[in-house]
Amino acid sequence: MTRVRGKGASHEHGRVVVVTGATGGVGRATARAFAARGDRVALLARGREGLAAAADEVRRAGGEALVVGVDVCDAEAVDAAAQQVVDTFGHIDVWVNNAFTGVFAPVTEVSPDEFRRVTEVTYLGYVFGSRAALRHMRPRDRGTIVQVGSALAYRGIPLQSAYCGAKHAIQGFNESLRCELLHARSGVRTTMVQLPGLNTPQFDWVLNRMAGRARPVAPVYQPEVAARAIVHAASHARRREYWVGGSTVATLIANAVVPGLLDRYLARTNFDAQQDEGTPDGPVNLWAPADGPNGHDFGAHGRFDDEAVAYSPQQWLSRNRGRLGAALTVGAGILGARKLAGLVRR
Repeated sequence: MTRVRGKGASHEHGRVVVVTGATGGVGRATARAFAARGDRVALLARGREGLAAAADEVRRAGGEALVVGVDVCDAEAVDAAAQQVVDTFGHIDVWVNNAFTGVFAPVTEVSPDEFRRVTEVTYLGYVFGSRAALRHMRPRDRGTIVQVGSALAYRGIPLQSAYCGAKHAIQGFNESLRCELLHARSGVRTTMVQLPGLNTPQFDWVLNRMAGRARPVAPVYQPEVAARAIVHAASHARRREYWVGGSTVATLIANAVVPGLLDRYLARTNFDAQQDEGTPDGPVNLWAPADGPNGHDFGAHGRFDDEAVAYSPQQWLSRNRGRLGAALTVGAGILGARKLAGLVRR
């Protein structure tokens, strides 16, 4: 356990925030975003190199960092990590479940152990994190749990069956938890943020059995877009979920309106859309962290900076929703669904 204080950080200011999967991608960007508000951020992950670099970024952003090495699929270790946070900072205000792993391959080429590992990290890691957070939040009758989701929590795509299954499970789990908290009239909140394709390092360290290098389906957004949505959701958790990115809105509405057409569209397009030229040759983080003792820090961004966009108009509308914002968001989704239907008919 390592604790680092940044310039201007103090125990009297800022929330106590836990971020799992904090060493790379969305988790890394989210930790920075909370730190920029003066929050105290507990960084939970496996990779030593990434944790050290993330703590330094939190400090430089103006926050205070607590580093806790943990594998989120170990329930006892997650409970112990939560207790370390409380012992150090006194309580937990926000818990962000973000850690995940995945396999890019057809169903028949994913082994039972690989399905199990993806499910344990990506689904049970959220369950264990939520339970650990609740153990400390419920006695205080306050706190927020943010589940970092994906459009794939509603819509499965080819070549990511293990990840899609886990994200679907998180969606169901979070709905159950939310209902229980409402029934108890609890002051603890839970919300979910559904994300689009993002420019993160995961595509270079995921287990990949495709012919080409893994990539996100376009359009690609920078991880800071996701981080801003997560920070906003943590402060506005009465809303049950947030959709980030026009592609997420279009996909989820199309899945609700024309799911059969969407099946055919994804079957036609998503095998190629998830691959770049080149041969997979990066480290694999399924069983061990890519940024472990023999690895290096990967940071928040992947290799798609040239195409990734740093702003989402839809996200602004979602955060400032009124009648106009809601109408424009739904309208964009319907237009996307009609465009999709036209593509499938061709």
